[in-house]
Amino acid sequence: MLNEVVISRAIIKKFMDELLEFVEVDVAIAGAGPAGLEAAYFLAKKKVKVAVFERKLSVGGGMWGGGMMFNKIVIQEEGKRILDEIGIRMEKYQEGYYTADSVEAVTGLSFRALQAGAKVFNLMDIEDVIIREDKLSGFVLNWSAVNIAKLHIDPLSINCKIAVDATGHTSEIAKVVQRKSGAKLCTPTGAIIGEKPMWAEVGERIIVENTKEIYPNLYVTGMAANAVFGGPRMGPIFGGMLLSGEKVAKMILEKL
Repeated sequence: MLNEVVISRAIIKKFMDELLEFVEVDVAIAGAGPAGLEAAYFLAKKKVKVAVFERKLSVGGGMWGGGMMFNKIVIQEEGKRILDEIGIRMEKYQEGYYTADSVEAVTGLSFRALQAGAKVFNLMDIEDVIIREDKLSGFVLNWSAVNIAKLHIDPLSINCKIAVDATGHTSEIAKVVQRKSGAKLCTPTGAIIGEKPMWAEVGERIIVENTKEIYPNLYVTGMAANAVFGGPRMGPIFGGMLLSGEKVAKMILEKL
């Protein structure tokens, strides 16, 4: 016979166990979009302790909606191997262009990341960072609902060796570091340059180039990288996002 209190105890106990386990991690990723999830998957399969913090209820970022709510995405030749490894079905549209179901891509990428050992905490907002000796060493967390409701509730913190800004167009972690520390970022101007208008060819090419460490122990990936370095947006083509997530994971492995 089912007991409601047993159900409640199970949820509370198991969630708190996991939260306590991931209060200290090797890598903390802000944002569970395609780049963040790919980075988490790549790192977790290499036995790195990695947690992803997502503000929204759902993961996947902009990948869910495809293009203008047509739930298809495009992947170019270079990024196809990443979805092949995950097991996502793709169809060749014409030379160099492949289409995939956006829902299958998000759920497949999420499943593989979690199965590899990454932990995703959704509905958590990163409202601040921890900086020690001019190095980023942690995130300051609160429930998304707290900030949406504008409640005055103090946050909790987690420590990490490496942090990743995968928050997309808004590059929110980089903005907090720039605003609160006054530090110069590793960009031509020393500051966030800002995202440029859509240009898929250029955006897809330079998003991987822009994936790098911008402040001690803070890396940018995905659209956050192009926003910080002044690259254009790309629209519903996602090969560059996945390649950026893979690249940042490789860079972090070298540093660790």
